[in-house]
Amino acid sequence: MKKILISLLFVPIISFAQFGDLKKLAESKIQKVTNLPKINTLPDISAGLKEALNNGITKQVSKLTAEDGFYKNELVKILLPEELQKVDKTLRSIGMSNLADQGLVVINRAAEDAVKEATPIFVDAVKNMNFTDAKSILMGNEKAATTYLETATSSALYDKFSPVVATSLSKVNADKIWSQLISKYNSIPLVKKVNPDLKDYVTKETMKGVFTMIAIEEKEIRVNLKSRTSSLLQSVFSMQDKKK
Repeated sequence: MKKILISLLFVPIISFAQFGDLKKLAESKIQKVTNLPKINTLPDISAGLKEALNNGITKQVSKLTAEDGFYKNELVKILLPEELQKVDKTLRSIGMSNLADQGLVVINRAAEDAVKEATPIFVDAVKNMNFTDAKSILMGNEKAATTYLETATSSALYDKFSPVVATSLSKVNADKIWSQLISKYNSIPLVKKVNPDLKDYVTKETMKGVFTMIAIEEKEIRVNLKSRTSSLLQSVFSMQDKKK
């Protein structure tokens, strides 16, 4: 009788031990199948988001630096502000369409040139970002990281970007052409004279275009598994997938 009782007492102990071994084996198999490193720490999430933003810069923003990168891209093409639309319309009405067309082209050319020179500014901005709320950004909407970057860096980026845009405006003769346009317009009798800050406008519109293109890549990484081209991106954004 004692032998039977002793045997019965050891049955659950052996079963729990076997269960533990089976659990470890199953976890090991799952890890091998998914082939993804575990991401449990804030720095890993932050690094994944930074990689996604850097991909946006290298893959998407670089397209803006080509000729017509702004001018023939309807997502980012710089149109004239209301004040300059009056100039454009009036000059066309008096037979100066060619000069008006040239004015629109050159501000987009200045943006294309400026992005080429200023890309390192955006790279540094991403590198120096401190994602204090990385997980909520990861679990946010399809452009949450881009929005965070825009909010956190726009002021500092503007200060760095503005002189680059000023140089680019001069380089492509946009400042001279628009000086001509505005002088012609202001010489017309009875019109309200204009003196727009072209550098400020082009700077803001160029930055807007850059963030638009970064957002495109972020969305692609969030929704398209094939765009997650590194194990880090796969691991970090798989956490986002689980919330769906």
